[in-house]
Amino acid sequence: TAKSLTRLRVTDNARPERLRLAGPQEPPSPRPSPCPRRDTRNPYAQLLLAAMKQSGCTVFNDRHFSCENCDGCVSGGFDSATSQIVLCQNNIRQQSHMNRVVAHELIHAFDHCRAHVDWFKNVKHLACSEIRAANLSGDCTLMNEIARFKFGLKAHHQTCVRDRAIRSILAVRKVSRETAEKAVDEVFDACFNDLEPFGRIPHNKTDAKRAYKDFLNRDRYNANL
Repeated sequence: TAKSLTRLRVTDNARPERLRLAGPQEPPSPRPSPCPRRDTRNPYAQLLLAAMKQSGCTVFNDRHFSCENCDGCVSGGFDSATSQIVLCQNNIRQQSHMNRVVAHELIHAFDHCRAHVDWFKNVKHLACSEIRAANLSGDCTLMNEIARFKFGLKAHHQTCVRDRAIRSILAVRKVSRETAEKAVDEVFDACFNDLEPFGRIPHNKTDAKRAYKDFLNRDRYNANL
């Protein structure tokens, strides 16, 4: 990602290429399997795809998604130069993992579409999108945190979002942990409370379905004004 974003994309018989923005990192699957199908019926993806289309950035599966083998534990990334989402087929564990990665990267794509995000020079812009992606994609649901053996009651969701945003910045930018933490903390409140296009924090698939229904109704209402 320019020279400052460090997640490498690797393909057979090709030199590594820089990828613009890394997605959530998970321990690699002990048995890498072929890239699972993208579930377009997943309400997270349905809402984000509808919001992208409404914003004038229609997503086409054959143009904007690519399944590839990746280095390390990175699960996916968003390439802002080509507006392409890369899914790391060797690190995707299962369909639920795929759904989270797709949602995470679509939030980056949505931010890229609706705002003038300076991915390369403004670490606060990157921090804001990473906060939103961790908050709204399902990365920090209770069940996912339990699976990571992380427990907490008071403000645990916020803690998870902050930690994962910092981790994502460190994965793609050559900055110190102190710099990443400072950027996240300075924009955290505003970006954590920016819930577009969901209008709420979708803590589970049921929440996401309600948010998608509300989005469609809001769209119909605006069309009739």
